Amino acid sequence: MSRRSLEDLLAGARSPVELLRNSQIGPYAFPGVPAEFTNWRDEQRAWRESCVLFDQSYHMTDLYIEGPDVKRLLSDLGINSFEGFKKNNAKQFVACNPDGYVIGDAVLFGLEDDRVSLVGRPTAHNWVQYHAENGDYDVKVERDERYAVNPEKRRRLYRYQIQGPNAGELLEKLNGGPLPQVPFFNMYEINIGGRKVRALRHGMSGQPGAEIFGPWEERDEIKGIIIEAGEEYGLKQVGSRTYATNTLESGWIPSPCPAIYTGEQMKPYREWLPANGYEAMASLGGSFYSERIEDYYFTPYELGYGRFVKFDHDFVGREALEEMAEGPHRRKVTLVWEGEDVKEVFASLFEREGLPAKYIDLPLSNYATLPYDRVEKDGRVVGVSTYTGYSYNERSMLSLAVVDEEVAEPGSEVVLLWGEEPNSSKPTVEEHRQVEIRATVQPAPLVEFARTAYRRS
Repeated sequence: MSRRSLEDLLAGARSPVELLRNSQIGPYAFPGVPAEFTNWRDEQRAWRESCVLFDQSYHMTDLYIEGPDVKRLLSDLGINSFEGFKKNNAKQFVACNPDGYVIGDAVLFGLEDDRVSLVGRPTAHNWVQYHAENGDYDVKVERDERYAVNPEKRRRLYRYQIQGPNAGELLEKLNGGPLPQVPFFNMYEINIGGRKVRALRHGMSGQPGAEIFGPWEERDEIKGIIIEAGEEYGLKQVGSRTYATNTLESGWIPSPCPAIYTGEQMKPYREWLPANGYEAMASLGGSFYSERIEDYYFTPYELGYGRFVKFDHDFVGREALEEMAEGPHRRKVTLVWEGEDVKEVFASLFEREGLPAKYIDLPLSNYATLPYDRVEKDGRVVGVSTYTGYSYNERSMLSLAVVDEEVAEPGSEVVLLWGEEPNSSKPTVEEHRQVEIRATVQPAPLVEFARTAYRRS
């Protein structure tokens, strides 16, 4: 039986939108870690008040790229500049299609001067691997799949993050002395239990900290040492139920729709992608609906990646982004949902007459891989909300959104439409009615420390 591609799948569907809206896959999976170690409220509090241990060993794809043309390959595909990029550097790699819309992003680790790894959801990885295999590049690639689709059910590396206001002191205790002074998003080595461990200076929850990684076989040993040392600093392990909500406070949109489903220039890529891969199986959900899949695409400027766009090199999408550069651009914001309206959603579950509103799961409320909800002002669509959950630290339902400039200032009031109409056939979608929820626009990242100090330090 011949291999089916994403392009084959699309040829048999009425449209890309209908294919994705009725996908039977739910939200992105975070396997391998218990749902809660204590409870999700205390686990959220800990990254703001003490420190936490995130176990990221299972849910992300790792793509290793090695060879003399590594930097040229990445430079040809990424909006980022690679001038001076070398061992122990890291950056948020962002790739676009020829029209300047985002295919995906991932964290790029400079492991050696000619060896890197991409870590994250697989959309950027797939694009890079396609070009590595089909372009004129002297590189080789190796793939370590995320646990959900990994037949061996083991990884090459463990990956932990220690985050929070006490993280620095804990890391120094583990290291047995002061940490090397390196800029944000650069790597260094520390000692943990007599082992040399690589660390990235990072802060996913909007607080200072580090991401550490090493051989899979050492994962239990290293974790045990961290947990024991962390007791005096209030360290809490974060479960999979809680982990995915940290981005609501730090302001990173993790699930933009990959801009690959249309266009003749992208057809060879769709023919390379399998019919059972992430791009083919991902589900699209929410109250925002358009028959055009292009209306679900984002530019780097809309996702807050404008500062990464550098025209010091040629890359896929450069011409389109040069035309867009002066704007106007929709802006990334945080929406703080009106508590009284959220209460009404929960109250509808106890009303015996009529349909209830779409259930809001806590703390993460996404019910599709690619969540898209309508944001309105005076009855007009002014943006989309893309990632939703509850923050115990803020005592609020929050969502990350991309909105028109006219409503992007903090304090602006908008209305979010919650629920699907008509209800799609996703198994995560029960019969329900749509409701309006008032929301107030605030900055993204919402946490001031994430907006200012830790990114610059």
